[in-house]
Amino acid sequence: MNLAEPDLTSVAAERLPALLRQMPKAELHIHIEGSLEPEMIFALARRNGVQLPYASVEELRRAYAFTNLQSFLDIYYAGASVLLTEQDFYDMAQAYLQKAVQDNVAHAELFFDPQTHTARGVSMETVIGGLHRACTDAAGGLGIDASLILCFLRHLSEEEAFETLEQALPFRDKFIGVGLDSGEVGNPPEKFARVFARCRELGFHLVAHAGEEGPAAYIWTALDVLKVERIDHGVQAIQDAALMARLARDRIALTVCPLSNLKLCVFPDLASHNLRQLLDAGLAATVNSDDPAYFGGYLNDNFTQTFAAGRLHAGHAYRLARNSFEASFIDDAAKRRHIDRLDATFEAFR
Repeated sequence: MNLAEPDLTSVAAERLPALLRQMPKAELHIHIEGSLEPEMIFALARRNGVQLPYASVEELRRAYAFTNLQSFLDIYYAGASVLLTEQDFYDMAQAYLQKAVQDNVAHAELFFDPQTHTARGVSMETVIGGLHRACTDAAGGLGIDASLILCFLRHLSEEEAFETLEQALPFRDKFIGVGLDSGEVGNPPEKFARVFARCRELGFHLVAHAGEEGPAAYIWTALDVLKVERIDHGVQAIQDAALMARLARDRIALTVCPLSNLKLCVFPDLASHNLRQLLDAGLAATVNSDDPAYFGGYLNDNFTQTFAAGRLHAGHAYRLARNSFEASFIDDAAKRRHIDRLDATFEAFR
């Protein structure tokens, strides 16, 4: 699809925050368990009789002082412990989708981590059933298109990933792809080469987290060994000129998560973030919220705070939004409809 950028020179700087909020966009990197707000965690704990190691919502929120990815994951898995029934998964996804609509997200691809739940005795049917029902209801009730991507936990073994895949295959019509997440350092993509090959044979879309805390070499491996279609995060690509050239040439999208990068100390501040460098080098970067309940903001928060801190302008905003639709796993006709809406929004701001 041709990336023709409209003339955006007449968009006044003071109107940029409103444009960022109003432009249609896709979210391609959202961990649905990471959208569990503290208030919902406590509500579900009460509903399910789960004892939490925190006395109040405020105490839990104060614990969100992360020093790296692992310090976040420890709290993330504790929060997920309140999810026990299909209704819990439905309510969690519905809450996120309602916020996404407010942010003018037209399409969302939701990551979910079944191993986090099946290890606690929650069935695959319960997990996928609740999430899929929320996506289906949102299409009619909220006007947002949403689909599911099953993620393998990379700190576990490939054998366990194969077991998870087999458990999920009876519900394969309810998710469109597979991904790879959790602790990156020490868990290179090639650890999961065989299970990704099997998923490719089955016709699933393939994505993987790479190059967040891990090195640029992990991005190469995700592309060449796992054969992924998108790279989640990918900000360490900036360390490798040959990799940057390849990503730009092949239009391999990066699902960048600025507030997550800030909260997990990947960058010291948003002004230091390399999003503009990635865009100006011709990469198909996108903006996403990752785990918004933990990292301080949903999609529009990521846009407005990053643009306020950086040297980004309306042209960058257009590219980010258009990249998000072009990199999504929807058909070309749907992409065209969304991009037409995007063009109309920018035209109205000229």
